[in-house]
Amino acid sequence: MTVVELERIFKALANRRRLAILKFLKKTKEASVGEIAADIKLSYKATSRHIQILAGRNIIERDQRGLEAYYRISKSQSSILQHTLSIL
Repeated sequence: MTVVELERIFKALANRRRLAILKFLKKTKEASVGEIAADIKLSYKATSRHIQILAGRNIIERDQRGLEAYYRISKSQSSILQHTLSIL
């Protein structure tokens, strides 16, 4: 992992809403944007933006089922991400 990749992961994690999303996904294993938004008490649109940032850094992954997309924590995690998730 390069320093630039590490910086991108830290920037993605440096937000309380995104950490709340990860905490929720750690607990539930998988959820839709609507379920995540309801849990973290944020609008669907704002939650979706945070999810896209996390997905863009391969922190979470998407599973499309019909019209609904479900998100879960990525199985291919770096040791930095694994440590962060263990704290949540």
